Amino acid sequence: MAILIVILVLVVIIGIYVVMYNGLVQLRVHAQESWSQIDVQLQRRNDLIPNLVSTVKGYSKYEASTLAKVTELRTALNNVPDDDHAKKMEVSNELTGTLRTLFAVAENYPDLKASTEYQQLMEELSNTENKIAYSRQLYNSTVAALNAKIQSFPSNIVAKLHHFAQMDYLQVPDSAKETPKVSFDD
Repeated sequence: MAILIVILVLVVIIGIYVVMYNGLVQLRVHAQESWSQIDVQLQRRNDLIPNLVSTVKGYSKYEASTLAKVTELRTALNNVPDDDHAKKMEVSNELTGTLRTLFAVAENYPDLKASTEYQQLMEELSNTENKIAYSRQLYNSTVAALNAKIQSFPSNIVAKLHHFAQMDYLQVPDSAKETPKVSFDD
């Protein structure tokens, strides 16, 4: 009878261990998938930018540096290695700020604002920016769940044995929270 109880206790302990390990793996996979969704939306935005730049160029005569900066940042974002999440978010945040400037400048051109092509591009970019924001929130929520599980007893023991590492949250820099400054030189 004692052997049966010992076997039953061992089976329960092994079962709990397996459940904790699988939970950690699932959270890590969800975090990686969440990052992948951010990457997909960043690529979608990058695909829309050349069309927006071309449309704006056709309607406006303002300083070309904003358009050049958008193009430069788009290229830089495409050149960031896939595993360098921090750098990718840094360049993405800078691109978002530059796009805000571009949108603000475009407000001064009624013909541009009335253009169906421009309106469709703006709607697509706006939807994409919303999806990027949602994907960032999902990523941070998933990372929070993973980090909590890695720090919580008894799953922290399993996490340490299998080298699960905490993941970093995506942070929005203070500069991205500022209103873009737009000036028109005539």
